[in-house]
Amino acid sequence: MFDGKNIFITGGTGSFGHKYTQTLLERYKPNKIIIYSRDELKQYEMQQKFNAPCMRYFIGDVRDQERLIRAMRGVDYVIHAAALKQVPAAEYNPMECIKTNINGAEHVINAAIENNVEKVIALSTDKAANPINLYGATKLASDKLFVAANNISGGSKPRFSVVRYGNVVGSRGSVVPFFEQLKQKGTDHMPVTHLEMTRFWISLQQGVDFVLKNFERMLGGEIFVPKIPSIRIVDLAKSIAPDLPIKEVGIRPGEKLHEMMCPGDMSYNTYEYDDHYVIAPSIQFSNRGNNFTVNALKEKGKLVAPGFEYVSDKNPHFLSPEELVQFNRDAML
Repeated sequence: MFDGKNIFITGGTGSFGHKYTQTLLERYKPNKIIIYSRDELKQYEMQQKFNAPCMRYFIGDVRDQERLIRAMRGVDYVIHAAALKQVPAAEYNPMECIKTNINGAEHVINAAIENNVEKVIALSTDKAANPINLYGATKLASDKLFVAANNISGGSKPRFSVVRYGNVVGSRGSVVPFFEQLKQKGTDHMPVTHLEMTRFWISLQQGVDFVLKNFERMLGGEIFVPKIPSIRIVDLAKSIAPDLPIKEVGIRPGEKLHEMMCPGDMSYNTYEYDDHYVIAPSIQFSNRGNNFTVNALKEKGKLVAPGFEYVSDKNPHFLSPEELVQFNRDAML
């Protein structure tokens, strides 16, 4: 579905943008891939890696609605990946996080509507489910904006959906590169914030594939959540440095012990599919029904049990330290 299409990626110089661009070029023949970001150095570096004739690099910030409207002309599909994501930085600079993650989301929506874009998928995070830090709260607000945008657009286009998943192996700011750096520097222990801490675990390629598939599945207004394994952070540390002792250093401000992707309070409109969940909108759309038991690919889902929660410590699928070694090795290829 991406052959001959114009695809626009906000925050396109990040880890996701790199892998998404690589995958599009390997599997499809897009007319244009537009990388929209504010860092000219990262764009220059990305141009050295991806210089196919279809590539376009636009300097711009999602805070700038006028620039977004101009840059998005003629675009078919939008992936909104731009965000301020560092939890401590968001706590210390709250208004900056709000301007990018909330106001920026509104600007992307308005630009997509203005240019009659066909489909938009916004990337979210497990921290947006029952958030306890500002980053999670801004992403929850962003999710709500993208869901409600289906009412604002009025007609059949654009359609807006959200993809929510957990920690990405090897992405910028990930704990894996941090642990690896400590090991290379000759640390005498591995610092873990809490011995019981768990996280959802996904590779960058899995995240990209999930987003690609959901462009085909989406009806508009749903939040897609993949079924992925969980890990124990202690096991992760052991998989990277099995001979080093573990030292508990305390949970950081805004950090959860376990992460959640489907809250129990949303179980009344959460549907289970074979390899993912769909959180249907709680609002009623004015221009169509709210039936999310069948998606655009005719895959069928069923309503989960009342009170169902998808939480990292209750996940039936955990990776062992041995499985983590192989998973992380494959993910970094």
